[in-house]
Amino acid sequence: MTTTVTLLHPGSMGAPVGARVRRAGARVLYVPAGRGPASIERAREAGLEAAESLEAALAVSDLVLSICPPHAAENVAHEVLGHAFRGIYMDANAISPERTLRIAAACHQRGIVMVDGSIIGAPPGGNGSPRLYLSGDAEAADRVASLFKGTEVLARPLDAGVGAASALKMSFASFQKSARALAAVSHALATSHGVGAELALEAESVTSKILAEVDQLPSVAARAWRWAPEMEEIATTLRSTGLPPDLAEASATVMRHWTADKDRFDLPLEDVLAHLHGHDDLKG
Repeated sequence: MTTTVTLLHPGSMGAPVGARVRRAGARVLYVPAGRGPASIERAREAGLEAAESLEAALAVSDLVLSICPPHAAENVAHEVLGHAFRGIYMDANAISPERTLRIAAACHQRGIVMVDGSIIGAPPGGNGSPRLYLSGDAEAADRVASLFKGTEVLARPLDAGVGAASALKMSFASFQKSARALAAVSHALATSHGVGAELALEAESVTSKILAEVDQLPSVAARAWRWAPEMEEIATTLRSTGLPPDLAEASATVMRHWTADKDRFDLPLEDVLAHLHGHDDLKG
């Protein structure tokens, strides 16, 4: 029996993901009403089937795949819950575990099983092979994973409850997105002072994979007592150039959590990470 899926948002990630589900053998519906020309064109290129309305799509669907902008995730979920859908609701949006749990609770009240999903990587197609992490009800997660069997989307169920997949996405994206923004600020600062080419040259010599090098974190904590003031100097430089100092100031604030770890290069990693917890105002 063919599985029918409603894809809620045929965006730049949703449409290619939906295309893989369709190619794997499922029927994939979308609702063109209210969508812009670009979304509709993406859906057509992906081979998705247009439905007359969300109500009509949900009436024949076994699963819902929600892949939409983070700020819309909760409203989109409640829109679905306003209909008589009783299948599996998979939220694969970049949202906090807290928001995910609220959506899961709303689903539970209506007898709907929710799977927490997070997509890491570029959209499928070309060189893109994103990982789709799934947590929550194991049987439902396995069913969602089966939709992607043999496709470029690598579905990976986690032995964990709702919120775990979202937490993984937040953990990865907190580095990836911030790093891109930091790179932009760094290049803007260098360009403002006429040393853009030299910064680009230095950048070519960087071969480290910072997120993967967890063994270096004790060294970071041990040096944070002098790195925090350096970040303050960077913030001053940025501010005087008319650039946002926020990331540098935030880095200094984070580093102050390790003030007591001065020169403790042998500090266990679990202690390095534990010392970041707490919400005291360490700024200033």
